[in-house]
Amino acid sequence: MAILNIVMVEPEIPQNTGNVARTCAATGARLHLVGPMGFKIDDKKLKRAGLDYWHLLDITYYDNLSDFFEKNKGDFFFFTTKALHTHTEVSYPDNAYLFFGKETKGLPEELLLENRESCVRIPMVSDARSLNLSNSVAIGVYEVLRQWDYPLLQNFGQLHNYKW
Repeated sequence: MAILNIVMVEPEIPQNTGNVARTCAATGARLHLVGPMGFKIDDKKLKRAGLDYWHLLDITYYDNLSDFFEKNKGDFFFFTTKALHTHTEVSYPDNAYLFFGKETKGLPEELLLENRESCVRIPMVSDARSLNLSNSVAIGVYEVLRQWDYPLLQNFGQLHNYKW
């Protein structure tokens, strides 16, 4: 079974984290929240954005990046507007970790410099500063799952009272 890991580093907005949690729950991706966070995990806005998907979520919390790296190994990919390569140029292996930074600053510059070859960006117009964090995570998750041919996901639909 292929495993996809989403790492949110110091998220600040509970609604974005709730939306990411819902994306992870709906796709089977594991969510890793790295502190410090800009909200309490019991925030009503966080829970509302995640709706009733919390029971489907595999989530782990870390005090900081050092704590995360001490406990995890795998292939790491850092999503940033500063990367040379696009997110679609990369082949994502099983147990890939997709990193996303806080809404106001992104990932720490030193982390990006240490991992230049593993940095990827989502293309957008030059006048745009960045995409919404939860939208960026969804784009990254679905690119990986597309490459993996959507393992374990229901890949069909059915209109009521109609058969294709």
